[in-house]
Amino acid sequence: MPKMKTHSSLKDRFKITGTGKVKRYKAYKNHLLSGKSGRQKRVLNNQPLMASGDVARLKQGLSQIKG
Repeated sequence: MPKMKTHSSLKDRFKITGTGKVKRYKAYKNHLLSGKSGRQKRVLNNQPLMASGDVARLKQGLSQIKG
């Protein structure tokens, strides 16, 4: 039986916490940062948890990283 491979783009975009929750990055923090306020950049810095409806689909693609 072939092994299930990790989706390579997902392993850099999402992180799985120790309790199994999935953390994601926010959009609008990649370029053109000089035009954004310091407050906006600070708010975009944090990594919120993924919505529960999307987690099952994501964990299947991330299955080789953590359970």
